[in-house]
Amino acid sequence: MKLVRYGNPGQEKPGIIDPEGNIRDLSDIITDVTGTVIGPDIIKEIQGINLSSLRLIKSNSRLGPCIGGVGKFLSIGLNYSDHAEETGMPIPEHPILFLKATSSIVGANDTVFMPRDSVKSDWEVELGVVIGKKAKYVTENDALSHVMGYCIVNDVSEREFQTELSGQWTKGKSCDTYGPTGPWLVTPDEIPDPQNLSMHLNINGKRMQTGNTKTMIFSVAKIIEHLSSLMTLYPGDLISTGTPPGVGMGMKPNPIYLRKGDLMELEIEKLGKQRQVVDQDK
Repeated sequence: MKLVRYGNPGQEKPGIIDPEGNIRDLSDIITDVTGTVIGPDIIKEIQGINLSSLRLIKSNSRLGPCIGGVGKFLSIGLNYSDHAEETGMPIPEHPILFLKATSSIVGANDTVFMPRDSVKSDWEVELGVVIGKKAKYVTENDALSHVMGYCIVNDVSEREFQTELSGQWTKGKSCDTYGPTGPWLVTPDEIPDPQNLSMHLNINGKRMQTGNTKTMIFSVAKIIEHLSSLMTLYPGDLISTGTPPGVGMGMKPNPIYLRKGDLMELEIEKLGKQRQVVDQDK
């Protein structure tokens, strides 16, 4: 299933994408697409519905973040060996963890607003993983059974904030609108192998990032195993699993960063597309 949340910011309603690519309303069945609402019984109920019987939603409706009520927004850094190489950093022995503020989360096609005076904002296409079942000390073999679904995350990053303002990466990762998420939350039955998904990102029509999740240093299952040994993962927690090479910071001989008016376009196989125009806070 491809679950969505459509409508104005803060007023999103639950929906589902039918086989023809249309949005169908799920408001009569569930109140929202969140970790506390979408359990195994609900998924079975939705799977048994004739989607053509559900109310059709206008195709130009805004798609909000595909998961609501996110408790923790956990992100993994340097999880592709070739990305670590382009940044000049060593291959990590364990998953590098940082947090993004949940207030950074926006819809897949919402405008991205750079902070005032930002001159080093960057892009990162990433596989997002949403937890669907409480996870504590889970094994790698059992980890994927705790996944509710997968989505695209653009881990937009302000590199000056991240690396030059002292402290943790979180400073450069948590700016408002720096976490476009969606457009769909795709259930695991449609993603039998999260470690073989192609991905890319374009800036103003030019290909910048090309990759595949098969080159991740730490697999989705390994990440969940590791994180659940550090903290309890709850339904609705969102994990962004790292980015392939091609970020602006790694461009040679000189880095390239986002500017007002730029267009970011992202795609991950089976998970849909994102499209964001860049603006700047006044």
